[in-house]
Amino acid sequence: PPARRPPSVARAAGIEAEQYVQEAPESMLRQGEGSMRAKFEAAIREAQDSICAAVEDVDGTKFHQDSWTRPGGGGGITRVLQGGNVWEKAGVNVSVVYGSMPAEAYRAATGGEGAPAPPPGEDPGRVPFFAAGISSVMHPWNPMAPTMHFNYRYFETEPWNGLPAQWWFGGGTDITPSYVFEDDMKHFHGTYKEVCDRHDPEYYGKFKKWCDEYFVIKHRGETRGLGGIFFDDQNDRDPDAILAFSKDCVSHVVPSYVPLVVKHKDDPFTEAQKEWQQVRRGRYVEFNLVYDRGTTFGLRTGGRIESILMSLPLTASWKYDFEPEAGTREAELLKYTREARDWV
Repeated sequence: PPARRPPSVARAAGIEAEQYVQEAPESMLRQGEGSMRAKFEAAIREAQDSICAAVEDVDGTKFHQDSWTRPGGGGGITRVLQGGNVWEKAGVNVSVVYGSMPAEAYRAATGGEGAPAPPPGEDPGRVPFFAAGISSVMHPWNPMAPTMHFNYRYFETEPWNGLPAQWWFGGGTDITPSYVFEDDMKHFHGTYKEVCDRHDPEYYGKFKKWCDEYFVIKHRGETRGLGGIFFDDQNDRDPDAILAFSKDCVSHVVPSYVPLVVKHKDDPFTEAQKEWQQVRRGRYVEFNLVYDRGTTFGLRTGGRIESILMSLPLTASWKYDFEPEAGTREAELLKYTREARDWV
């Protein structure tokens, strides 16, 4: 059954409690809202359908779906495939949220920028916001097949504490293999370079670097995976242009990633290679729970916990003081998590 929060938790967080429904409504926006909010919701709903269909075609297993709305508007659709034939766990979330967030959540959402601290002892109040997004993580069984994550979102805040109303887009797609196949990395990164180049020739270099710097597990001195693109706080041009870029990015999740899983889903592997995959998934968990902006924001605003933690793998491992032997394929991966490289 769907996980439910006590209403007191939702009220304290500034987001209304979920009301579960059999079928998601055609729109989760408040009545009469249009423009960018409506365009973005339509784009992410369509992307969820098409990406889940592509994964189901490969796996042969259907996604489980939970849908909910909130009395004052908004809602969400979580789809999870768990214990499939190809993917151990795969999830694709769509959410539309109206609420208010504490000042520290605003700083988390904006990377710590633009949120003035109140005078000592003064309550800064809460920041009214609207957010819509699609997020996904896919963890295959086979250690030769990579994990993939993507997230695309649109955010608005109302005037608060001397700051004007703001809007911005964010997102990205990144890949986390346990074993390096150079052709795979060239395919994945090459796909997103082509997407970026269609919109701005500076995008790929800028967003690839941002991705390498964002997904760092600081206490380990290594990245979560082998990069991709990442961008946030984008409001430097016409919003429809950024929307078009976001839609182009999310429409290339399947061609950039699914062929790599099809290629490796039946590869032979050893028990030791499976153990290495579990160690790398442990790193995945560390990043998501300690550093990830989306996870932090969701936890601080009282979002639906099962959807927030959907990104975590079904299984992971923390072997004490584990370091692969020099010259091994495991050491090769670790090298690239400590020294970012260009793949295209």
